[in-house]
Amino acid sequence: MWELIRANKRKSLILFISMGICLVLLGYFVGAVFFPPDGGTAGIVIALGVWFFMSLISYFSGDSILLAVSKAQEVSHDVHPQLFNIVEEMKIAANLPVMPKVYIVAEEAPNAFATGIKSEKCAIAVTAGLLSRLNRDELQGVIAHEMSHIVNRDVLFVTFAGILLGSIVLISQVFLRSMWFSSRSSRRYRTSKKVAGGGQAQLIITAVAIALAILAPILTRLLYFSLSRKREYLADATAARLTRYPEGLASALEQISSVSLDLPSANKVTAPMYIVNPLKKKGMQLSNLTSTHPPISERIKILRGMMHGVNYRDYQKSFSKVRGKAPAVIPTSGLLEAKRILIRKPSVEKREREPGKKKGIRDLGDIMRAVNKYAFLICACGLKMKVPPDYKKPKIFCPRCGRENEVPLAELAAVTAAVGAVTVEEGKKKEGPPGAPARQTYVRKGKGWESFSCSCGRLLQISPAFGGSHIICSTCGGITEIKK
Repeated sequence: MWELIRANKRKSLILFISMGICLVLLGYFVGAVFFPPDGGTAGIVIALGVWFFMSLISYFSGDSILLAVSKAQEVSHDVHPQLFNIVEEMKIAANLPVMPKVYIVAEEAPNAFATGIKSEKCAIAVTAGLLSRLNRDELQGVIAHEMSHIVNRDVLFVTFAGILLGSIVLISQVFLRSMWFSSRSSRRYRTSKKVAGGGQAQLIITAVAIALAILAPILTRLLYFSLSRKREYLADATAARLTRYPEGLASALEQISSVSLDLPSANKVTAPMYIVNPLKKKGMQLSNLTSTHPPISERIKILRGMMHGVNYRDYQKSFSKVRGKAPAVIPTSGLLEAKRILIRKPSVEKREREPGKKKGIRDLGDIMRAVNKYAFLICACGLKMKVPPDYKKPKIFCPRCGRENEVPLAELAAVTAAVGAVTVEEGKKKEGPPGAPARQTYVRKGKGWESFSCSCGRLLQISPAFGGSHIICSTCGGITEIKK
């Protein structure tokens, strides 16, 4: 593993130096145009200054900026217990020193990404659409893929390379716009020709600067995308190793790619961070040069071609079979691994796609409301009512049975201000006959709002007006007996 990380760092350094050379050259020629005859040095200083300033911002608060731009909201265990359990499992499997923070993006499009400069300070974000569509094995595959980006130091590369690319694009755009739209710049060019003694040399410098301003962002972006695609293959290989079940990630990629929804919160800068290109609509095929990700169909074939094991050698063998004579994606040190890792059996949970379509829509709505700090009020008849955080009325009527439910506004404010931060006390689980709904007991602590997790992981809440003897979970059908 450390050999793979070292090889990854070496490739990152090569890319970093290449993009840095483009930045310096661009700064030199732009400076020579704006400040003739000796403005090249000043241009280099300004370009490096822009890059240094943006890198400082990226290092100290880059992850926060990316999460904010992506509209990701940090959540706690109670919002989605299964997600937290899976992240913790993969954290242990990847031997990370610290549990990553968990974020949910309240968007319908299924996707996920990881961010963070250091493995000790990282985060994993998934969309509500992803959580509502995938079963446990599929979700585990996606989380393992994002955890692999953290372990392989890809998030560090994406953050700093993205900042460097952004600096090149910024300088290029400022230069080109000033060339076409600034009359002040035009006067400067005419003056510079006189200073240069006829302007022939300055004209050549200006032409080179324009060419660099156009080509540098394109070339660096292509180089950036090229290595980003290789990192996606390596993350898939590492994810298959962490989960020991490549079909989970393959099925997840298949489910995500079948949805034609764009992710509104994504942009060209953040797109390479996601597990699947968030800007590509269903049916659109981007060329290998301009795509931020390798073809999903190839990734799925490679994962499903791992029939005999899940170590790096098995992945490379399947990769070579699908891609033909493409360069090896796994470093030589990873191919020398002698230990064989067998594929595990799938988990018991399986989600039916078509029969559960309406249920998936309800799950999506519940997750998005939980992220947006809605409170869930369970009526005595079992109906779950969604109470928005700005609800001001003291009572709410159940649309199913007409029962009047009291809504203590002060306690509602406390619940919605800390959704997922409520102390959960789970009762003792009871074993029933095979196929029977899971049963558990919950003992109420008082007369206020209380929340607890069903055995399947869904968050259940009880209002002060609840007087029933049990609650039936709408997800798994499990029965929770309520005792006072």
